[in-house]
Amino acid sequence: MAEEKKLFKVTIDNITIEVEPGTNILQAARRIGGDVVPPAMCYYSKLKGSGGKCRTCLVRVAAGSTADPRPMPKLVASCRTNVMDGMVVESMTNNTVLEARKAVVEFLLINHPLDCPVCDQAGECDLQDLSYDHGRESTRYEFERRTFERHDLGPYIQLHMTRCILCFRCVFAADQLTNKRAHGILDRGDHSEIATYIEKSLDNDFIGNVIDVCPVGALTDRTFRFKNRVWFAKPVEAHRSCTKCSGKVRLWMRGDEVLRVTARKDQWGEVEEFICNECRFEKKKANDWVIEGPTTINRHSVISAGHYVGVKKPHEALPEVMGGRKPKLVFDIHSVSGVNEPEVDLSLLPGPATNETFNGNPNSFGRNATDVKLSVGPNTDGTDPTNPNTP
Repeated sequence: MAEEKKLFKVTIDNITIEVEPGTNILQAARRIGGDVVPPAMCYYSKLKGSGGKCRTCLVRVAAGSTADPRPMPKLVASCRTNVMDGMVVESMTNNTVLEARKAVVEFLLINHPLDCPVCDQAGECDLQDLSYDHGRESTRYEFERRTFERHDLGPYIQLHMTRCILCFRCVFAADQLTNKRAHGILDRGDHSEIATYIEKSLDNDFIGNVIDVCPVGALTDRTFRFKNRVWFAKPVEAHRSCTKCSGKVRLWMRGDEVLRVTARKDQWGEVEEFICNECRFEKKKANDWVIEGPTTINRHSVISAGHYVGVKKPHEALPEVMGGRKPKLVFDIHSVSGVNEPEVDLSLLPGPATNETFNGNPNSFGRNATDVKLSVGPNTDGTDPTNPNTP
């Protein structure tokens, strides 16, 4: 008879759970779920070596273990601290922890540009959620934000280094999913940046996964840039027969048009199965896929607007009040809005749509604001039009 494996008891915010030895505090908290779970910007359970960079998952260990019940002298990163039998952890119940998280969020936002209105990551950005749940109401930073020279990573991936928080996820993903990594962290201190060594493009079959693992808008899909907002798109689960990957993806659709393709993610925002570049960038037609059904989205997410799944329709009492008569529709906006015009294929446009695209010229497109400085010319040295280094 096989020997029964010993489990450790750990208490997090007065909730006790049994976990296997080698489990870190963050993983144990995720098994409990809810507000107990510390936020995480750099930890990724599917990438070896990740964690310990962002410090957003700080917790207080009030008791180390049953054998040594002394508290740890300072706050620890829950993603890098393994549980011990009898450990007592304070996350949301400790004010020192909450203040420390506010300080970490303030630090992450020091150089982060306030360009959420134009960022493609808006609506699914972990940094947005982090700042909303754990950030301060205002910033105390009064100095100029850092800027970087623009790096060309090829036709599929756009790098915005000003948004990067140096979580190292994309570096770990390239190391562990591709044959040869061509990018990494260059320089030190506040000059550190994600870049390629000799302006190489990222063209490995699985390099597109760095877009999915990036928690902010530093690495985005060039084929989707400025095409639409995620809360206007309808996410659906789909699959296809692929020789390189599992072929299980998430399609972001507008009507019958596929705007972008991403890997499926779990409730913690981590990719379930990494996908290849062919599935991600080249299969942009609905008939390329077998659509399984709509994606179940957390109702607290802005993406869930109009995409609820399994929701019971409330009882309509108005006809009963009106003696069986149905209320009259005053104005049917769908008949005049023209939101889904069949002749406009946003996924096929090489750039963002403009006013002309929806007014008689469906093939018209504009230029990305980060590629061109208004009224001047190509942005060859800067990341955005506000960069003083831009010619």
